[in-house]
Amino acid sequence: MHHRDLTPLLRATVGFDRMMNMLDTAKRLDNTASSFPPYNIEKTQENAYRITMALAGFSQDELDITLKENSLLVTGQKDKEPDDSVTYLHQGIANRSFQKSFDLDDHIKVTGANLENGLLVIDLAREIPESNKPKNIPITRSTGNKPELMDKN
Repeated sequence: MHHRDLTPLLRATVGFDRMMNMLDTAKRLDNTASSFPPYNIEKTQENAYRITMALAGFSQDELDITLKENSLLVTGQKDKEPDDSVTYLHQGIANRSFQKSFDLDDHIKVTGANLENGLLVIDLAREIPESNKPKNIPITRSTGNKPELMDKN
């Protein structure tokens, strides 16, 4: 695996430490990591997202969704005991437990989850607090001892 040095990028950024750490971690991940279950991530609106996971054979009782800090963890727990009454000629449906983690950006909230026709749909929304939204900073002009606000007209 090729090693890329991200140091030049870190010098040119301010406040993106978490993103750079995620990139650094992603490049170290083993390529043999499980891709089960398959999933899609969609942007449905300006500040709305959707994760859709294909979970054929899983019931609602076998699934768990946990949000802790900026990490969304979806787990599926199947019975460990095989069904001896069934003889498979071909078994193409994965009937195994899984654990899938998604790193969420700041201010992303889970707004709902729905399991229908073997698809688990998790809706997400970005909710930026007023204190974090962009705001104009007035520029003052010094005239003697007392600063005055500049008139933009």
